[in-house]
Amino acid sequence: MKLAKDISMAAFAVAVSVAAVVKPTQAALVNYDFTVNATSGDRPGQYFGSFRYDDSTLTNTGLETLGVENGLAVAFNYLGTNYTEVDDTDFNSFPIASFNNGKILGLSYFVADQFAIASDPNTPDVGGNNFYLINQSVNATQVGNVSYTKVPEPLAVGGTAIAGVMGLWMQRKKRATKIVG
Repeated sequence: MKLAKDISMAAFAVAVSVAAVVKPTQAALVNYDFTVNATSGDRPGQYFGSFRYDDSTLTNTGLETLGVENGLAVAFNYLGTNYTEVDDTDFNSFPIASFNNGKILGLSYFVADQFAIASDPNTPDVGGNNFYLINQSVNATQVGNVSYTKVPEPLAVGGTAIAGVMGLWMQRKKRATKIVG
């Protein structure tokens, strides 16, 4: 009886863990945080932002881009000013997030007279991980790089936490049984 109960608890913990790891087949909003590490220029330092998009149109094959029509939303705090996707100079077409075989390449995000996040400002159709300062004559000077971190889905974090708690609880029960017996 006790063995059956322990096995059923272990099976439940495994099921929750697997459910948390397996990607659902339905579309989801995907969230990324990014960090700009400006190492030169007038304002070196770290600056933080985030973006999200609807992944329903991604095929994970070849070079793909998603834009505001795919729910791309950007939030970036630079020098105390909060910028969003609406601040991109070509808002109807940009910003975009680029992917190669489903892996993020980065953003293409341009705010006039301020900054650009891109692979190369001369090829805005492909996002990247370089940070450029833009002056009034539209000259771009690379002053740093950008790193991207995918934000885990709440289900994955919750499922992992539940599985961990269940494992600890089962281990505690096992130790308690050894002491009594």
